[in-house]
Amino acid sequence: MIVEYIRYRVPAERRTAFEAAYRRAAGPLSRAPQCVDYELTRCTEDAENYVLRIRWTSTRDHLEGFRGSELFGEFLAEIRDYVPDIQEMRHYEQIGVEGDGAATPTLYEWAGGAEALDRLFTAFYRRVPQDDVLAPVFADMHPDHAKHVATWLSEVFGGPPAYAGGHARMVGRHLGRALTEPQRRRWVALLMDTADEVGLPADPEFRSAFAAYLEWGSRMALLLSQPGADPKLDEPMPRWGWGAVRPWQPA
Repeated sequence: MIVEYIRYRVPAERRTAFEAAYRRAAGPLSRAPQCVDYELTRCTEDAENYVLRIRWTSTRDHLEGFRGSELFGEFLAEIRDYVPDIQEMRHYEQIGVEGDGAATPTLYEWAGGAEALDRLFTAFYRRVPQDDVLAPVFADMHPDHAKHVATWLSEVFGGPPAYAGGHARMVGRHLGRALTEPQRRRWVALLMDTADEVGLPADPEFRSAFAAYLEWGSRMALLLSQPGADPKLDEPMPRWGWGAVRPWQPA
């Protein structure tokens, strides 16, 4: 993805009309398949200054895709009068320096921290040997396996970076295992049931983020376990947060 910043300086007497124009222009922009998201902000120290941030799938998709489409014509028709007010219009690439602030608790904190995740996986892997689908997968399970998985998820959910070996180690645990889709689905279902059993937070926001990670993580494990899989072992640890999850990409 690429981020475009457009900085405007709009005189006070035109401010209301400018904002109204962008509310209308948001329609075609939001329908553009090249547009990931957008946001128009006004400076609090100097109300004549605005910044429009648009995330595009790529610079080429923006310049050759969106600008060559009928939607661009609709968009431009709404904001054409304000083009002379543009101070800057450039594309910026993301460099991996990002994160959540302390004002919003991490999923790790909301779940109850290390104690809650240890409790979750201890209970889960206690049930696994009695499960017809999963028992063969974990027949040679290390006594500390539950602890290792809890430490992994703690880090992924925003907790301390304590998982020894990082992403490469977790990938290595799945290579050549040839997991099946029924095993993956059963792992997710049993873990969701266990979350209820041990009393993990049941609010929709946490559970939706939790379920999204289980789906993503288990599908990644399924792919990486197949014969011929050739993962990049130097990729970073994934980070999972609230709400709409950004696609995970290597730094």
